[in-house]
Amino acid sequence: YSLIRGDYQMIQMTLIQIDNYGPWTVTPKPRTESDLQMLQANLFADLNSHFGNKKGLVFFTRFDNLLAVSNGLDEEDHLRIQRSIRNRYPITISMGVGSAETPHEAQKLATIALQNAGSAQSGKRKEILAIDSLVDEKDSFVQAAHIDINSVTETLTDIESAFDTSFIVNKAQHYLMTKLIKKGALLFFIGGDNFMAPCNGLSEKDIEEIMIEIDEEIGIKLKAGIGRGKNAEDAAYMADIGLEEIRAHNNGMWTWVVEKEY
Repeated sequence: YSLIRGDYQMIQMTLIQIDNYGPWTVTPKPRTESDLQMLQANLFADLNSHFGNKKGLVFFTRFDNLLAVSNGLDEEDHLRIQRSIRNRYPITISMGVGSAETPHEAQKLATIALQNAGSAQSGKRKEILAIDSLVDEKDSFVQAAHIDINSVTETLTDIESAFDTSFIVNKAQHYLMTKLIKKGALLFFIGGDNFMAPCNGLSEKDIEEIMIEIDEEIGIKLKAGIGRGKNAEDAAYMADIGLEEIRAHNNGMWTWVVEKEY
């Protein structure tokens, strides 16, 4: 059974917003910054646990806003997550859900659905679940690229200062995001020198060409394992396997594709 056959290959994205977060952080007076950072970090971890139980995957954007690849989660799954957060945090979350053939379009539909329910900083909007569209199991498809910088420890971590290394990683992220978004893909930093790109609709050649361009423009060499599955967990794991194959071949190629068998 091949995932890349069939008429529809849809990815589902969930936008997660903390309700009324900006006003809450300064009411009745500004809250301690370290406490706010811990709340955001704990919420990110909790959400990944909840979505991960259904083989979804959450990425931070601005921490008060997060995006999840949520293929396999239905309306009740989202409602259950909202209830759990409400019961254990001093804040609530609202969510928008959208599906499309590309990740960028899916998150855009999710964003519009939630925006139509009210402002993120409105005290009147609380625990909204705004669903534009959900993916049927038969149409569910996620392609993810796990991208990293070649030999970052030898070329950066053990030579440059910690902050300068971080600056170079951020520079690579900026160039990748700029090029991927034009093709309907997204990119998220996932730690170290690693990025994850939900990239339905892109071919292996498309991704390879982007990395060659970045090498030519800023001199940063990249590699990408590309995974395909029916959900985020399977696609990301296949991408990890692809990346290990490249490393096993001494970084001798730009990309390696691995598809989950069902």
